[in-house]
Amino acid sequence: MLFNIGDKVVYPMHGAGIIEAIEEKEILGARKKYYIMKIPIGDMKVMIPLDNVDQIGLREVINDDGVEQVFSILKENHSKMSTNWNRRYRANMEKIKSGDIFQVAEVVRNLMFRENEKGLSTGERKMLDSAKQILISELVLAQETSEEDVDEIISRFFVGAS
Repeated sequence: MLFNIGDKVVYPMHGAGIIEAIEEKEILGARKKYYIMKIPIGDMKVMIPLDNVDQIGLREVINDDGVEQVFSILKENHSKMSTNWNRRYRANMEKIKSGDIFQVAEVVRNLMFRENEKGLSTGERKMLDSAKQILISELVLAQETSEEDVDEIISRFFVGAS
């Protein structure tokens, strides 16, 4: 799929951003075209080779229906997770790597519930933070709102959820 300057896209594991430019660069002796994507959260820029877009899983930001679906996933009760830390961590990591916003929302929901019930290990706390950033970055662009507003909306789903 080809994207244009100004398109809002999601880069799995990094979050959502806007394509600012399409540039040709020479890296390690090879000339390639790259999308230059600006990720608003953390003010990061990422170069994505055009010929890797499909393998990477670059996709458009979700629409309003997608946003509603994310919110309903966050509202649901958490799904059964393995009690084995290692298995749970791997399963959650797979969901985050998928680049599927709905799977990322599940990870956020499940880890937030777990945090309220039992607390999280350092590894799972980091995973929750990064999954939440990925989720927030896409919702910010999908709803054209601020990071603070989205964070507040997400937090509201988990007030007293234990």
